[in-house]
Amino acid sequence: MMNMFQQLRNIDTAFKHIRLFSLVLIAGCVFAVCFTLYKSFQLISESQERIYILSNGKALEAWSAERKDNIPVEARDHVRTFHHHFFTLDPDDKVIQANITKALYLADASAKKQYDNLKENRYYSNVISGNISQEIDIDSIRIDINQYPFYFRCFARQRLIRTTSIVTRSLVTEGNLRNVSRSDNNPHGFLIEKWNTLENQDIKTENR
Repeated sequence: MMNMFQQLRNIDTAFKHIRLFSLVLIAGCVFAVCFTLYKSFQLISESQERIYILSNGKALEAWSAERKDNIPVEARDHVRTFHHHFFTLDPDDKVIQANITKALYLADASAKKQYDNLKENRYYSNVISGNISQEIDIDSIRIDINQYPFYFRCFARQRLIRTTSIVTRSLVTEGNLRNVSRSDNNPHGFLIEKWNTLENQDIKTENR
C-alpha cells in the first residue's frame, strides 16, 4: 500500500515537473517569437529610411529625414541652382535658352519678367555677338524660415569674360520661396516669388 502511495506521489511530482518545464518552454517560445517580430519590424523601419543615390554609376547610401529638418539646406540649394542657370551664359543661343528654361521652372513670373526685359534690351544678342561668357559665384544665401513664404537674400559675384577683359560685378537679389510639388524640373519643391535685383554693379575690370 505504501509503495502505491509512493508511486502516486512520484507520478504527481513528475507531472508537476513536466508542467513546469512545458510552461517554461512555452514562455521561451513566446518570447522568441515576440523578439523576432520586434527585430523584423525594426529592420523594415530602418530599411524604409534608407535612400540610395546614384552618383557616377555608384549607389551611395543616404538617410531620409523630415522635410522641416532639411528646409534651410534645400532652400539654399534651390536658390543657388536658379541663379546658376539664370546667370550662366555662353555665346550660344541654344545654351542660353536651355539654361533660362531650367531657371524659369524654379521661379514665378517675376523671373520671366526680368528675362523678357533683358531680351528686349538685346542683352542676350549682345552676349552672342560679343562672344561673351558669363559666370556666377554664390558668396552666401540667407534664408528666413521663421516666416512663410520663406524670405531669402542672395549675395553673389558675376564675371563677364570678354575677348579683351574680365568684368566682375556685385550681385544681390531677394525673393520669397513657396512650397510646390516636387518634379524632375523642380526637385526641391520650391518656387521663387517676387524675385528682385537689389544690386548689380561693376566692382573690378581686368585686362586679358
